Amino acid sequence: MVKKLVIIGGGFAGLRFLYNVKKHLKDNFEITLIDERKTSLEKPSLPEVAMEGKSVSKVQIPFEKIMKRGNAKFVNRSVVKISPEDQRIELDNGESISYDYLLIAAGAVKDYNAIEGFNEYGYSVCDDVQAPRLWERLKSFNGGRVVIGSAKTEWSNETQIPLAAPCEGPIGEIMFMVDHFLRENNLREKSSINVFTPGEIFFEDVGEPVHNNLKPLIEKNGISVVTKKEISKIEAQKVRFKDGSEMESDLSIIIPPYRGPEFVKASDVGDEFGFISTDNEMRHLKYRNIFVAGDVNNLSMPKLGHIAILQADIAFTSLRSEITGIREIKPFEPEIFCIMNRGGSEATLILSDSLFGGKHDITLTGQVAHLMKWGFDSYYYYTRGHMPPEAVQTRMEEFMKK
Repeated sequence: MVKKLVIIGGGFAGLRFLYNVKKHLKDNFEITLIDERKTSLEKPSLPEVAMEGKSVSKVQIPFEKIMKRGNAKFVNRSVVKISPEDQRIELDNGESISYDYLLIAAGAVKDYNAIEGFNEYGYSVCDDVQAPRLWERLKSFNGGRVVIGSAKTEWSNETQIPLAAPCEGPIGEIMFMVDHFLRENNLREKSSINVFTPGEIFFEDVGEPVHNNLKPLIEKNGISVVTKKEISKIEAQKVRFKDGSEMESDLSIIIPPYRGPEFVKASDVGDEFGFISTDNEMRHLKYRNIFVAGDVNNLSMPKLGHIAILQADIAFTSLRSEITGIREIKPFEPEIFCIMNRGGSEATLILSDSLFGGKHDITLTGQVAHLMKWGFDSYYYYTRGHMPPEAVQTRMEEFMKK
């Protein structure tokens, strides 16, 4: 008998899970993807939209094109509530959808409204509204004091690794790309770049070897970094912090705090901040027919696309084991894998598992890393959300770990 499978969220985790099910289990399921957006975002390219003027259409992948083949349906609505006992999902138009199995891959909400003054004076790169808005500001920027940083995110006691900033990779990209932009436009000498973090250290999710490799790059570019700073307010020419200190700023670029989706809190399937705890098979601790992958999962830390993909693969193999009886579930072995564009033809690739008790803290800096990022971004966009072949990732990691 064909079962009803519903996926909430069409980001990295949602699409990875969707494509795996369509490839390997399509005869077993009637698939529905729900997303309040009409397009999936290729988020790693958003800094290029913000800093280099890349067309925003080149980071948007229409869901209709993704779903047009195979036994899958797209519903462009917002989820209001999940009723796990009844196995129903309530939508914002009053309709409901039933399910036998559910994947929640709705990501995290970037809470710009949590920062006083952001809407008037702040900029960011986190979505396809904020990124082009920042590019428009940069085109008229004539130099001055640039402040870049992350707001602190609050977590529940269920979060195993409560990082002060969920992901500071974008901050690394922004600061280097701003520096490159200013130099290219002969504005660097009359500008300053000050970076703050709410954490005890900048890039708290990697180990000392990565810090030692990044420090010379930061110093070479004249970028100042301060730690243990929690933003409280953005003003026209100033950023204020909770400890009473402040930074003068002509351009404030901020990663806001994260929170979980509202429907998670309304459904009583997660914690007070809207994030959901699972076991290492990405199954909900109470409702075993609910899987959770990506930023909305408490196990996802830092909030990173690579970890979302790992979790989606585990969720798929967990579902497959129940449907087919094949007990081959991928282990959860999280690692940080990201590539920071630094402007021009330079980038820095980071591979680290020290946060999770591993022994790898590796960086690869230069044009090869930039080519890797360009290759990934292009492949993901033009294949409509498919990841590069797993063998490519495996060989790349093996090469770096030698």
